[in-house]
Amino acid sequence: VQLVESGGGLVQAGGSLRLSCAVSGLAFDDYAIGWFRQAPGKEREGVSCFSKHKTTTYYADSVKGRFAISSDNAKNTVYLQMNNLKPEDTAVYYCTASWDDRHTIMAVTSGYLYGIDYWGKGTLVTVSS
Repeated sequence: VQLVESGGGLVQAGGSLRLSCAVSGLAFDDYAIGWFRQAPGKEREGVSCFSKHKTTTYYADSVKGRFAISSDNAKNTVYLQMNNLKPEDTAVYYCTASWDDRHTIMAVTSGYLYGIDYWGKGTLVTVSS
């Protein structure tokens, strides 16, 4: 299984970035794919995710209205469009996959991180003020 993130970089506050996660080695539609992040000195947290079969999307309160998750099933790729970025969005962003989507959904909506099956290596997003 491989989850390969790309698209990170340096952006000014108020700017936008789109992250990509290329997924291989698993049944793309049978896993909940999500985005997590870890800022320096902070715990890893859920940002956004799909449910299994990508029927529903979920967002952490801190990014609602600014971030949007999408997918291209033909490319087995999930995207995270990030708009109106803030310095507090600075973090390494990770793509994840979970067979049991309750784990990913709970991590994104409640902050309870448990039972994520696969993690990518991450891509760094830096937002300058």
